[in-house]
Amino acid sequence: MFDFPYIIELLTPKKTDDQYPERLLNRFGERFTRAIESGCAVSIPDNPMGNLRMGALETIEMLNLTFDPERLVINLNTFHLKDELDEILEGALQTGIRSLLVIRGDGGPDLSRLEPAHIGGKFNVASSTDLIDYINRAYPGKFMTGAAFNHYNPIEVELKRLDKKIGAGAQFIVTQPVIGNDSRLNQLTARDIPLVVEAWMSNNIELFSQSVGDDTLSIADYDPIDNLNLLHDSFPDSCIYLSMLNFNEKFEELLPAL
Repeated sequence: MFDFPYIIELLTPKKTDDQYPERLLNRFGERFTRAIESGCAVSIPDNPMGNLRMGALETIEMLNLTFDPERLVINLNTFHLKDELDEILEGALQTGIRSLLVIRGDGGPDLSRLEPAHIGGKFNVASSTDLIDYINRAYPGKFMTGAAFNHYNPIEVELKRLDKKIGAGAQFIVTQPVIGNDSRLNQLTARDIPLVVEAWMSNNIELFSQSVGDDTLSIADYDPIDNLNLLHDSFPDSCIYLSMLNFNEKFEELLPAL
């Protein structure tokens, strides 16, 4: 599905009451361009951890960035009003962006909550399955919707959730960060759906534990590059999603698939 070896996660600047900080905007633009020119794709999270950040399309337009829309994956969660959600989707269509990673997301005091009934949901809280279903019904054939998979949750529960997401139209899977050859992912191969494996590219294991929601993880002498090489060996056909990549290093020389 993806003809590039890596998807690099890149955060937009946080929104504040003041003007957008020019330094952070320029840094985002430099990193975005560097990632694209290296032969990778870019994934832009949607208000991660419930923090209000500039939108992907908003930031790209403000900086007048040029790029191949096939190399951009926009994250989209359920913390948007229906009109705002449709505005994002219409903007993506006009820009030629097709790949969407759809997640439930993290709420926050500055974020609106999507009403399930507005997108055809049947429960009190809109789920990522509801959102994937809505996108594929409202924009048939226009987007490739991806789903998240958290193998740190009880695996049977997570597999049932995944099957619902696939039934709603999910066309690829992105895991949580994976350490080595994790046998819990073996059951995904039976789903016959492209798998994107996430690699944790920071030495900060405490932050890793918080990210995956498992505070029991303790990994001594973790080496991100050694783990990345192991992931390539364990999942040779998978695109790798790089989170927490250090742009202060010459990452182009460190990533083996480049």
